[in-house]
Amino acid sequence: MIKFRAWDKENEIYFYNVQDAYDTLSGFVKYDDGEYAEYDESCFGDFLNNKRRYVVEQFTGLKDVNGEEIYVGDVVRILSINVITDVKYMRDGTTPEFEIDRRKVFDDENVLGEAAFEGDIEVIGNVHKNPELLEADK
Repeated sequence: MIKFRAWDKENEIYFYNVQDAYDTLSGFVKYDDGEYAEYDESCFGDFLNNKRRYVVEQFTGLKDVNGEEIYVGDVVRILSINVITDVKYMRDGTTPEFEIDRRKVFDDENVLGEAAFEGDIEVIGNVHKNPELLEADK
């Protein structure tokens, strides 16, 4: 299932399941804690189009060692080599993919997918709430 969350820059909070928004009372969009969210947008397109206020991030389809969903914008740790990096949507040639900075792990393909499959990855934050995690790893 394709899922999205949106970072609200004004209120500094995530909205989850924004792909299901069809009116301001839909009951599908939730906050981080699972509570139903209050928002002004009438549909998913409104979240996508309002780039000044929202950063929309896609679920990668992967989960970390603790069962937490991994989204673009998450800060993750590759446990076996203790590398911290963020998850990005990349386009390498004609193939779009979700990936991490491969230069940090000395590998050239599917690092994110392999780490998730092997239970070797943990979500430790995200680029909006925890930018210091990326600074500490430089």
